[in-house]
This record gives sequence, C-alpha cells and structure tokens, in this order.
Amino acid sequence: MSYPVTPFGHLQRLTDNIGLLQHADGVVPLHGHGYSVDNVARGLLVICREPSPPQELVVLGRRYLYFLAQAQALGGTFRNHLGYDRRWHDQPGTEDGWGASLWALGTAAARGPTPGIREESFTRFNRGARVSSPLTHAMALAALGAAEVLDSHPGHPGALALLYRASIAIGEPPANPAWPWPAPRLGCANAAVAEAIIVSGRHLGNDRMFRNGLRMLEWLLAIETRNGHLSVISPQGWSPGESRPAADQRPAEVAALADACMRAAALTGDDRWLAGVKMSVAWFLGDNDARVPLLDERTGGCSDSLTVAGRSRNQGAESTLAMIAVLQQGHRMAAARS
Repeated sequence: MSYPVTPFGHLQRLTDNIGLLQHADGVVPLHGHGYSVDNVARGLLVICREPSPPQELVVLGRRYLYFLAQAQALGGTFRNHLGYDRRWHDQPGTEDGWGASLWALGTAAARGPTPGIREESFTRFNRGARVSSPLTHAMALAALGAAEVLDSHPGHPGALALLYRASIAIGEPPANPAWPWPAPRLGCANAAVAEAIIVSGRHLGNDRMFRNGLRMLEWLLAIETRNGHLSVISPQGWSPGESRPAADQRPAEVAALADACMRAAALTGDDRWLAGVKMSVAWFLGDNDARVPLLDERTGGCSDSLTVAGRSRNQGAESTLAMIAVLQQGHRMAAARS
C-alpha cells in the first residue's frame, strides 16, 4: 500500500491567531463555534509527532502550546471551551480536555521540535499530572502522556504515579473472552483505554496488566473489523446485544486503533499488530463500509463521519487531526520496514 503525503493544509486553514477552530461548514471554518482544548491538544500532538516539521508547523505547535497554557489553571486542571468572543465558557476541570492536554504535553515534552516547546510542555505536564479525573477515558489519555514522559525521563515519579492511578481507574478486564473489557459498554476512541493499560503494564513492570491490555486490544480490533476492513463503533457506544456495524463512524475511533496497534507492535516486536495500522490507513482511503475515501486530498481535510450511505461533507478539526495521526503512523510503519 502506498501512503499519501500527510496533509496539513486544512489544519492551517482551521488555525487562526488564537488557536484551532472546532468545526467547519464543508471546508469553511465556523468561527462562531469557537475552540476546544481537546482539539488544540491533538493539534500539538500531531505537530510533535511529525519528523523534522517545517517552520510553519513549528509556529502552529507554539500557538497550540500557548493556548493550552492559557487553558490550564494553577492547580493543573483545564478549561475546555473558548468562545470566538475570547471568553472561556466553562470552569477548569479534569474531563477529556485535561486528559488530551496531558497526552499532548507529555508528547511535546519528549518530542517537541524546539527546546523551548519541550521545556514548557514538561513544566505544564508536571502541573497537570498532580490531579486525577473520575472519568476513565480522560485517565487513559493522560496515561498516554505519562508514557511519553517516561520514555524521555525514565523513572519520572509523577508520570509513574499517574500511570498507576489510571490503571486503577480503568480497572482489570474480566476473564470472559466474549467481553474482556473493564466496562459494560464501549464508548469513543476505545483503543486508547487498551493502549493505556498496555503502557501502564510496561512501565509499572506488571506483566499481567500488559497482557490484559493486549487482550483488550485484540478483541476490540476483531469486533471493529468486518469483511477485512474496519467498521468501527459510533460515539454513542455499543454493548452486547445491540446491532452492528455502527451507523455513524468517526475518524477519532480509527485513529485510536492505529495508535494502539502501533504501540503493541513496538512493545511486543510482533508485526501482526501492524495489520491494524494498515486497515486504519485504508479506512480513510476508501476501504470502509461505504467504499468512499474520507481523506480529501484536494483540501487536506477529512470528512467528519461515515455512514453506510456515504460521508459527511463537513471537515472539522477532530476528523482532520485523526486523519493526520493515522497517516503519520502509516508513514512511520513504512519507514521502519524499509
């Protein structure tokens, strides 16, 4: 499989002097919907994952980092929604925006393109890692940032403590092979939860936890595969007895699978996990239930959702960032095998 060049044109279109606009009508940014910390964090994430980013992407990375710095309270929590009126519309908390911010800051601390970005991100990560969330998914995202910090700062006590708290919050999956998931219902970006258990087991030296995470991911990949291609769960979630496949498939679910499978391949040395990465790239290129590509190579954007009837015309930040992240993993995989 050949992989398209990772496009950043639409991401640049969605970014203004303040941050990353959430939504678009087609490809036209919707300023009135404002900015989401969750999306800005993922913007910083993909910039820092890009090998040798050009200066215009480094500028975007700084802008996203400054936005997160403004969103973070002194206690480490994060606001999540800034209106186009430049007013915060919520109070600092530890929802998914906090978790995504720690994921991005941990990645930027380890892989940021400049010393300044790495240093400031490390400081911000340390502040955010002092607190925890009652939400499983937020803790899973934060754990991914902690793992990045531990890769660059081995033995970092705050990151280790965060991984331990995340593993407790997620819980141990049941032995039942029909439902080896530590919750009665799947939600959104589910593979991040399995990946969090994998990295927690690895860094905490808990082999049982590590194997549990791999077991969770293997099962999730199997149930989100149909006729050789991905058919992923919608943001409304899924539990046993409900119909499949999902009618509203989102790029973020596919991106989480690609990340987790790439992580599993790297930590186990088992290339069979790379099949999940390949299917993730192929899903964006048209190997999906509707047989249409979600990547728009003309605009550099990505459709917001997929149904059995086709794709959304809108190309917002979350979907475009997910597409960029998956293509980055595809190129990383190809470079490792060349």
